[in-house]
Amino acid sequence: MSSESWPPQLKEWVARCLGQMTDANRTEAQAELRQVIADAFAAHTLWTTDWEAVHLKSLAPKPALNFSNLKRKNLSENNQPPLSKKAKKALKLAQHAQVSTGSHSSSVLDYNDQLALNRRAERFQREHELERMKSLKLAPGKVPSNNGNGYSYGNGRATTLSSNRSTPPDEPEADPNVLDWDRHTIVGTCTDTFKDYLRLTSDPRPETIRPYAVLQVTLGELKKRWRAKAPYNWICSQFKSLRQDLTVQRIKNEFTVQVYEIHARMALETSDMVEYNQCQATLKALYDLGIPGKVEEFTAYRILMLLHGRNRSELNLYVGQLTSKQKMDEAVKHALAVQRAIALGNYHSLFALYLAAPNMGAYIMDHFIDRERVRAFITISKAYRTLPLKFIQNELAFDSLEATRTFLTDHSCAFFVNANVTDNDKIFDCKAASYGLMQVYENKYRKVGIKGAI
Repeated sequence: MSSESWPPQLKEWVARCLGQMTDANRTEAQAELRQVIADAFAAHTLWTTDWEAVHLKSLAPKPALNFSNLKRKNLSENNQPPLSKKAKKALKLAQHAQVSTGSHSSSVLDYNDQLALNRRAERFQREHELERMKSLKLAPGKVPSNNGNGYSYGNGRATTLSSNRSTPPDEPEADPNVLDWDRHTIVGTCTDTFKDYLRLTSDPRPETIRPYAVLQVTLGELKKRWRAKAPYNWICSQFKSLRQDLTVQRIKNEFTVQVYEIHARMALETSDMVEYNQCQATLKALYDLGIPGKVEEFTAYRILMLLHGRNRSELNLYVGQLTSKQKMDEAVKHALAVQRAIALGNYHSLFALYLAAPNMGAYIMDHFIDRERVRAFITISKAYRTLPLKFIQNELAFDSLEATRTFLTDHSCAFFVNANVTDNDKIFDCKAASYGLMQVYENKYRKVGIKGAI
């Protein structure tokens, strides 16, 4: 019989009895205690006995003994050294096992240590308190939500109690140090479709916040304005305002994911890496909550961004956490192939992948493709003496011969065997360019600056 199945009143009674035991009556009292519990267990009266009224004869008042003198006497007579901590712990466990299982053995371990008994009594009392607190706990309830509008907030607490409690106890008071966010959640009443973004400097007011239905209309209108070539600065301000209204109302659903995904794509298209990184960070948190969206697409973008920042440790950790489903996606497979090409220095494969980037991956690769071109030039200058400019254009994925020549000029390596002919006939002097390429790389690309980096 395990003590965990005892009623709380019995545990409290046992704790009280153990606390009253002394060296003089411990053997007799423990034997009587075991016998009383065994009898009640056999009679199936553990839960019906009024343990407050049960008294052990062996604990009746007797002349007090001088425990300190008795302890010193026993030690001097037996000439036994004091027990170590491990030995005391083992003896305590054995003693507790005998009481819990109702063993009828007459051999009882004697600690000669009143402090051990007090600690055991305190432990029984703590267990009793834990049982009592468990009985007062509320069953976990669901926070009410407005599924039709996609709200993810609640205005009350569930009060459902455990089914085995006939009389529900009073709910314990909430921790005053924990902020009740449900009480502070607001629902907007503003009906304006467009609203410029303003950083909040005080508590939001419902009349300045647009509700969920209006925000849906706002997103549709912003997509139309973007297709109509509206200025990005205005579009960005409107999206930030939309995101702010979602945040203060604690709306986290598929619509929220859609808003951040659309804004992230617009930011990529306009090279606004600050807003893109903010959207990407929020999207990762939303995906982790299990909210569906274009997870694989933005997983590929994140891999490419980590390649841009050359954050190898975080990249390896992130790639190691990808699921099999994510690795089978075409965009993710492309990003992993880019990672492999850069790691191996395979510039031929890298620039072929750049030209075939799915979704908007090329917009991210634009931020580090020039760096990889310089690395490719360093490798080429060691392997060749001369190369046609047209070959370089095709191999390193330049848009035109003019763009190729301009790139070489901007990087101080525009050395040609026949500089006076047309671009179509120019021959690049690899050996002459090799001396300054490494210095150019060190000065221009050794450090990576990413605004709003995640």
